Amino acid sequence: QVHLVESGGGLVQTGDSLRLSCAASGGTFRTSAMGWFRQSPGKEREFVARISASGRTTDYADSVKGRFTISRDNAKNTVYLQMNSLKPEDTAVYSCAVSGGLGYGLRTAREYVYWGQGTQVTVSS
Repeated sequence: QVHLVESGGGLVQTGDSLRLSCAASGGTFRTSAMGWFRQSPGKEREFVARISASGRTTDYADSVKGRFTISRDNAKNTVYLQMNSLKPEDTAVYSCAVSGGLGYGLRTAREYVYWGQGTQVTVSS
């Protein structure tokens, strides 16, 4: 029922920055924790960042901590991922997702019940 659309991906060089956006519709965005995940061909889906419904609490994977920032604008039903100091290993399809409050933990993909189609981020050397 919830529809998510990611945007902002692209081809950049090592050290560059990108800001991803995820626009939500059709659900209670303001009451749901949100997460960003990424996946490369041949690899498992990887947790990147999450943010609480209020926006007061955030969490990051060690691989992106200090470089990426997750935020949300509940008035616009949008969550963002600011990515700085990008590295080739950041290359992946990035997807946003809505937590279902299932109790698996917000770093786990099975905690999320709605997913966007993803946006490609490619970082060249």
